[in-house]
Amino acid sequence: MDLSVLERDNTGRCRLNSPVPAVCRKEPCILGVDEAGRGPVLGPMVYAICYCPLSRLADLEALKVADSKTLSESERDRLFLKMEEDGDFVGWALDVLSPNLISTSMLGRVKYNLNSLSHDTAAGLIQFALDQGVKVAQVFVDTVGLPDTYQKQLQQRFPGIEVTVKAKADALYPAVSAASICAKVARDQAVKNWRFVEKLQHLDADYGSGYPNDPKTKAWLRRHVEPVFGFPQFVRFSWRTAQSILEKEAEDVVWWDSLAGDLEGPGRITSYFNEGARVRPRLSHRYFQERGLEPATAL
Repeated sequence: MDLSVLERDNTGRCRLNSPVPAVCRKEPCILGVDEAGRGPVLGPMVYAICYCPLSRLADLEALKVADSKTLSESERDRLFLKMEEDGDFVGWALDVLSPNLISTSMLGRVKYNLNSLSHDTAAGLIQFALDQGVKVAQVFVDTVGLPDTYQKQLQQRFPGIEVTVKAKADALYPAVSAASICAKVARDQAVKNWRFVEKLQHLDADYGSGYPNDPKTKAWLRRHVEPVFGFPQFVRFSWRTAQSILEKEAEDVVWWDSLAGDLEGPGRITSYFNEGARVRPRLSHRYFQERGLEPATAL
């Protein structure tokens, strides 16, 4: 899988896709949706779709695709290569969401939680397939949140398509299993080849599974927290695990544009993330003049 576009810029989101098989533009198709990396505190979340004509579903099943969590890395890589070889009837697309995008979405002034981000990403990939000319007739989705609510949302958005949303769909439907493999292969490769833009001393890749309850992951986070600037962009700083380490290890902060006496004292660096953070005072024009600043440049 060529992730060179992501490796050049891993700060936002990146969409990748295979060529659309000609048969998928002519015959009704089944499409599966799944993700990899929803829970980790490190690395991107990857959503994937995989599709094929209903008439070739038995051929997809013959590949013995399965829930990616039940397969070894070598088995996943082998199955993905097999799907690539069968590109005359199997197609796929990915949306890779960076840790930075995930955290800034969740901590923005207008909250955009992980479930909503997941739902919108999945729907965006389905729409992408339709825009590419794939004749999607049936969609199967591994659920995020309540299956009935999620299914209703997708059915309303795609009224001409039969939509099924189920828990553990990656173990029930071959198209979802195939999407699961695509997502996991892409995430594993992205994590393994992550390009750190930060120039940190003694940076290492010994970060374990990346999940919040992994002691090796927690140890890596503690080693690589910067007291003023926080974590590398590889870290989802909106995760509670990361915030707890920031609260213990990061320096206290006083915002430079706060007037003396307006704040009770320095706050934690994570106070910037919190809904209840102190509101910075509106400063007078004279305040900026005394410091040789223009108000517009001090924001």
